[in-house]
Amino acid sequence: MKSKKKSLQKIKTGFFERGLSLARITLQTGAEYATNKVGSLLVDDEEKNKKWLVFLKKQTESLSHELGQLKGSAMKAGQMISMYGEHFLPPEANEALKKLYSQSPPLEWNEIEKIIQKNLSPEKINQLEIDPIPIGSASLGQVHKALIKKTNQWIVLKIQYPGVDKAIDSDLKTIRTFLSMMNLIPKGYDLNALFSEIKDMMVQEMDYQFEITQTKQYGDLLKNDNRFVVPTVFEEFSSDKIIATSFESGLSADSQAVQNLSQERRNKLAGNFLDLYATEFYNWGLVQTDPHLGNYRVRIQPDGNDQLVLLDFGAVRKYDPDFLATYKKMITSSLNNNDQGIEEATLSLKFIHTGTSEKIKKDFVDFCKLTVEPFRGGVYDFKKSNLPQRLTKNIYQLVRSFELSPPPKEVLFLDRKTGGVFIFLVVL
Repeated sequence: MKSKKKSLQKIKTGFFERGLSLARITLQTGAEYATNKVGSLLVDDEEKNKKWLVFLKKQTESLSHELGQLKGSAMKAGQMISMYGEHFLPPEANEALKKLYSQSPPLEWNEIEKIIQKNLSPEKINQLEIDPIPIGSASLGQVHKALIKKTNQWIVLKIQYPGVDKAIDSDLKTIRTFLSMMNLIPKGYDLNALFSEIKDMMVQEMDYQFEITQTKQYGDLLKNDNRFVVPTVFEEFSSDKIIATSFESGLSADSQAVQNLSQERRNKLAGNFLDLYATEFYNWGLVQTDPHLGNYRVRIQPDGNDQLVLLDFGAVRKYDPDFLATYKKMITSSLNNNDQGIEEATLSLKFIHTGTSEKIKKDFVDFCKLTVEPFRGGVYDFKKSNLPQRLTKNIYQLVRSFELSPPPKEVLFLDRKTGGVFIFLVVL
């Protein structure tokens, strides 16, 4: 579906102008924070809490809007923090940041055209008829359909926004300042691993040669599995800032046509999606860690063997065999109600440490057992399940106890994948 969002005329790419935009939000927040604190001195705790939540929501929504306008690393960081923010952010703040997944206006065509002209030769451009209206836009780039005139084949061009690779450090620093200023980081909670991993993943997602390699790898791994479709890369129309792949038709999982399929067909699609995740993790040690609905399409087939179209392989992560073995032990022990096995695995993964109190250890063991609830046998109704809410409440309370360590960096985006898989199953 073609984008109807109001276009951006230009993305702020300079260090100074991006810094000025974010600094303005930070200064405004600081001033209003001080006013809010003074205004709360003479009210009771309940009223103080209500005022704080209203203030918090307003400030986070302002930040979210500004990040959406800036795009690039600022917007991407906000998205990633919202993914993991359920572990430490108040729900009101995290909900505002989650809106970044839908707040992504496209960049106007004249700016996109400049990028294409800079990265493809006139000869290559003349071979294509490019649709100036994007079919998708995100934090780091947008997608346009193009027709190869000679063969009459449709392809898509994923085009990286200008300058998004230049401002990562300053954007992340500003977001950390905002979180600290609002006292949103629990005492003693070290966010270094989270921000380090966010930076590494953003650098990776801007490396289009890496994504081309991963797209080909997934294509090879799944070439004999007709449940899945992986786009073909057209390297002659690709560059460091453009990825050209075959256009693969399909519908969003939440589209009416997919929702109108029989429950049996939707269950089959959901089962295939879950099986792919298990295969990625257990068999390949390779996981596409950005599982939002926009990265998947459903291709409805007349014979009922509907297919899943897999898009965007920039966030693929390879996992070390030692980590995989320990993580598998944690999952297996959780399924088998083996408390000692869970504790050993979580200690090895550094979720808990030798000084963690017995109560927190037990609470985290119970949390691990709760996470595998859908796989304890029998039919599980994902649509009616409130498991994510229960898990979020539990982990938020555990983190606020100041005893639970931030998870290892390998887990950060594995959590994102697992949460995205659950949402996909809910939709189907």
